[in-house]
Amino acid sequence: MNRKLRLLCDLALALAIALAGNAVADDLRVVRIADGDTFTGLDAENRQVKVRLHGIDAPEAKQAFGTVARKALADLIAEKTVSVEEVDRYGRVVGRVTIAGKLVNAEMARSGLAWRYVTYDERNEFGGLEDDARRQRRGLWADAHPIAPWEWRETEKDRKTAGRAAGAGQ
Repeated sequence: MNRKLRLLCDLALALAIALAGNAVADDLRVVRIADGDTFTGLDAENRQVKVRLHGIDAPEAKQAFGTVARKALADLIAEKTVSVEEVDRYGRVVGRVTIAGKLVNAEMARSGLAWRYVTYDERNEFGGLEDDARRQRRGLWADAHPIAPWEWRETEKDRKTAGRAAGAGQ
């Protein structure tokens, strides 16, 4: 075998091993709920895997309905085994999560405790569920002026930046 081909084969094998080492197990035992769209589970080898629910965005912890959304997710999956279909990665696993045949992502949107995250819900899987929750005034849609989490995060970032600038001027 010539040297270039051998190097190419070695690189391909190394890449395959690296990807296999980072792959998410299909089933995770949920051990921690961070907020209404993020949790940590343990795989079959007791490795922690942080998972973000694909296609939805729940209120942040300090935001209105943040605690309610976190509790709703906990009621659905805490200390249970869920299946994760990995969709994408951004430093953590983003996926479609099911338990007992129910898509957890959809349940959060249906209950009115998460927005459809338009940027990432390319197939509009959760738009109709959000629309129905709005019409029925379920969850956060009972609020007269709910603030989307991405807008709330931007406002918080601006507030913190302004606070640091004011502190620097003293």
